[in-house]
This record gives sequence, C-alpha cells and structure tokens, in this order.
Amino acid sequence: MINSVGQSISSAIEANRLREGGKTRAASATGSTGTTASASTSASPAARMAAEGAPVDMDRIAAIKAAIASGNYPVNPSVIADRMMALDLSA
Repeated sequence: MINSVGQSISSAIEANRLREGGKTRAASATGSTGTTASASTSASPAARMAAEGAPVDMDRIAAIKAAIASGNYPVNPSVIADRMMALDLSA
C-alpha cells in the first residue's frame, strides 16, 4: 500500500524519536553520559552531523503540508525538469 506524504513524514519523525529515545536510555543505563559528551567534542564535524541526523524544520513542513492540503502549493513542471536535468548532468 502506498502511504501519503503526511504518513511517510509522520513515520519518519516517529522513527527518529524512537532512535533518539533509545540513545538517551542507553546512555543513562550505562552511566556514560560524560563520555558521550567528551567523545562528541573530539569527533569530526562530519561525524557530529551524522550522529545528530538531518536538520528538520517542522514549521516549514507544516506550512507545505497545509498549502498542499488547501490546493495552494505551486508546482512548476518546467522548473522541476530543469533541476532534474541539472542533477543528471553534473555527474
């Protein structure tokens, strides 16, 4: 079955919450909260970004979802096609 955009975003957000909750519980269970902080300061910026996950602007997502639901989200197929072509040509 195909999920709607709202359902897939909701499930992704829930998965992220579960993942973050597991990290918190694991750190408190082992008592390693101090070592986690010191390890993150010595890690590379790329490692920190990977550990934190992608930044998500929930306000922006809510605004886009509301615009789609009300039928006011502009879609310009020409711009989409141009950007897809640009992605393909850069490789």
